[in-house]
Amino acid sequence: MSKNRVIVEAVLAGQSHGSVADQYGISKVWVGKLVARWRSGGWEAVEKRSTRPRSNPHATSDDVVARILALRLELTGAGFDGGPRTIAAHLEREGVAVPSVATIWRILTREGLVIPEPRKRPRRSYLRFEADLPNECWQADFTHWPLADGTDTEILCWIDDHSRYVISITAHVPVTGAHVVDTFRTAIAIHGIPASTLTDNGFVFTTRVAHGPNAFERELAILGITQKNGRPNHPQTQGKVERFQQTVKKWLRAQPEPRSLRALQAKLDKFADYYNHQRPHRSLEGRTPAQAYAARAKATPSGGDQHWRLRHDKVTSGRITLRHASRLHHIGLGYEHNGATVRILVHDLHVTIINAETGEIIRDLELDPDRDYQPLGRPPGPPKGSPQRGGRKKNPQKQTKTRDTG
Repeated sequence: MSKNRVIVEAVLAGQSHGSVADQYGISKVWVGKLVARWRSGGWEAVEKRSTRPRSNPHATSDDVVARILALRLELTGAGFDGGPRTIAAHLEREGVAVPSVATIWRILTREGLVIPEPRKRPRRSYLRFEADLPNECWQADFTHWPLADGTDTEILCWIDDHSRYVISITAHVPVTGAHVVDTFRTAIAIHGIPASTLTDNGFVFTTRVAHGPNAFERELAILGITQKNGRPNHPQTQGKVERFQQTVKKWLRAQPEPRSLRALQAKLDKFADYYNHQRPHRSLEGRTPAQAYAARAKATPSGGDQHWRLRHDKVTSGRITLRHASRLHHIGLGYEHNGATVRILVHDLHVTIINAETGEIIRDLELDPDRDYQPLGRPPGPPKGSPQRGGRKKNPQKQTKTRDTG
């Protein structure tokens, strides 16, 4: 039995309002109110009532609540992030009065749209690293994704460490070292040369420990780019690209299964456009990656354009031509390289010539500025027995001496 009912029953038993008030330590006015409630509404009216106000002028309107719930279902249904911060950013773009992130979270929880998760390690316990400028560091990694027929594909991702901007995302069966070099060159042509790269120790990124540098590592050396590799079995070092891959897979799971590599690439292109230009990023204070990428000047390699120059050429007559100090110099490479496209890296008098298709270093030399021709150090002309060499072919039945005209 409640205290209010005991008070009323004491009055009904014949006690005065004053004596009941003194007995229970309350005012006579309150005793009178309780008795009046009983007379008008019975015992239910005597029980303790809620002190909650009947209206709240600051409450979120029904229209805004409905839009919050609709956005949550739209975003999560399409495989995108539908958290409170993302919803708040979309509401702001729509010109709606945006409630606080905590209010949006309470609305989602009240409607059963938030799935409780196990308690995780607090974010403040992690050491966070972020490049100060765009292009200061590009992170890269690849992950697996199956096609509708079960074919395993690999998705190669390049993102900017500072802005999380998707530099490149491509699908392959499987990712090879050549794909890494090709996508890297394409990205450079569009976005400029980064100061450094950060990858794991996969063989498509580094083989220097086992077999010496691969084509990608030679590319970085040519351009003066610093190469960084994470500690083995420690993916947290490449945490941004690892987390990005989770976001990509979550979105792909919400889409129809692609039936071909081309269809998968079309989906990845669509996702990259949304991610870069529409999705507000929590780590960027609600900005999109494209906004963060364009907000500051881009970093360049520390050994970049002031010391190096890079050019392309085609080998003819076993040589290439290079201009140094307003003077043309011919550099011998050998007739076996005729027709090959080469990339020439020049650092003062030091010249490195690389096969553009295979990444093989054909010749590395110090240019002699006093000589027009830089010889190979072997007799001129094609090697003996080469189809390009002049003179008659040797007859295996009859050996004849021929003069080497070189």
